[in-house]
Amino acid sequence: MQDYKLLIDGEERVGGAGHWQDVLNPATGEAIGRVTHATTDDLDDAMNTALRGLTEWRSVTPWQRGAILKKSADILRSRKEDLGLAMTHEQGKPLREAIAEVDRSADFMEWGGEQARRITADGLIGRDIGNRIVIERHPIGVVAAFTPWNFPMALAAKKFAGALGAGCSIICKPAEETPASVLGLVQALLEAGVTPATVGVVFGVPSEVSSYMIPSPQISKITFTGSIPVGKLLAAEAGKVMKPVTMELGGHAPVIVCKDTDPEALADYLVPKKFFNAGQICICPTRFFVEDEVHDRFLDRFVARAKEIRVGDGALAETQMGPLASEKRLQAISGLVEDARARGADILTGGHRVGNSGNFYAPTVLANVPNDAKILNEEPFGPLAPVIRFDDEDEMLRQANGLEYGLSGYLFTNDASRQRRLSDALQVGTVGINDIPTHIPEVPLGGWKESGYGTEGGQSILEPYQKTKFVSQR
Repeated sequence: MQDYKLLIDGEERVGGAGHWQDVLNPATGEAIGRVTHATTDDLDDAMNTALRGLTEWRSVTPWQRGAILKKSADILRSRKEDLGLAMTHEQGKPLREAIAEVDRSADFMEWGGEQARRITADGLIGRDIGNRIVIERHPIGVVAAFTPWNFPMALAAKKFAGALGAGCSIICKPAEETPASVLGLVQALLEAGVTPATVGVVFGVPSEVSSYMIPSPQISKITFTGSIPVGKLLAAEAGKVMKPVTMELGGHAPVIVCKDTDPEALADYLVPKKFFNAGQICICPTRFFVEDEVHDRFLDRFVARAKEIRVGDGALAETQMGPLASEKRLQAISGLVEDARARGADILTGGHRVGNSGNFYAPTVLANVPNDAKILNEEPFGPLAPVIRFDDEDEMLRQANGLEYGLSGYLFTNDASRQRRLSDALQVGTVGINDIPTHIPEVPLGGWKESGYGTEGGQSILEPYQKTKFVSQR
């Protein structure tokens, strides 16, 4: 049993009210620790400390900030086996996936450090003789970051890398289900040389923490990764006090399989992508639109490969897919399948819980799913793959683009003109052509429509955490 505490000014502390919440291993359902909840006094301390940390950290030169962030990346890589195992125990994903996430988190810290060293001020010659203009970029202030449980370290690392690289201080409120991952990340940052007041971690009832922190005058910027409904609530609260937000929200990615592909080879490629992290990924391929000529061959191979996936405890070497992260997710997935079944969909494999303990759910493939089924209209966020036959491209695109989601979409064809036409038509922020890409640090990720606004990563990773100043001098 591990106690996970608040981290304020480099010191661990128990929340003032002494309230604790169990941290459960999703593979067993057993408590592996407990996490303390912050009171409003604790949150005030965290924000006041971060305000002091802002002054300290922005006085560190961008070159030195870059060196510190790159050192934190080296520390993370040196601990990836231990940090990965802790992540597997609290989140459930297979150990190799967890270790890879620690590596990717390190990549984000390194990228943020590299971009910090490229902060520039743009100079212009004024319209009048003797006039010089400079456009400066300054840290926006104290950042409040709210991060989810599905990629508990990598999704936090993106925010820490951008905020710290820009010179901001940051307070992170991670998911209470997965506290160890963010605390391990922040410990690496502190050991690398980030000033203690600059980074904080708090836990508590999500709605209570966000409603208290967002209006606070100490907070200048909000960044959130999570569901569309929660994102809308946070954005509305931020709008009341005119604070900028970055929102990476839900997705329901269409996958378009065209008739000129090799359907068996493509099914072999897509099954591991679909069931990675038990399908709990915002950019996960979720709705498979398969052209009539190759539909049956693709579906047969996809089902056969899904049946082969070994489901089990992520700490075991033979496991290919771990449990869902919580009992709540298990019930949500079961509800989507039962709704589809009641509406006449065919469950070709899976469609049931695995075992009597833990949050295991079988990889599930559905066919003949009616358009009004919840699974085609709500983000499933789990190991469910509805396969939809199409023979009319325009109608297929109408369905693919017909939801509020616009995070990602994928298409598979060797026809160059069709690649361009379908890529242009998809109303999403990320498109994979014959590819299911991962969000790596050097590319920006952001959603269209209700999947959010703003981007994280890429050449502009620092921009959400900067404000500009126009200086004119004679």
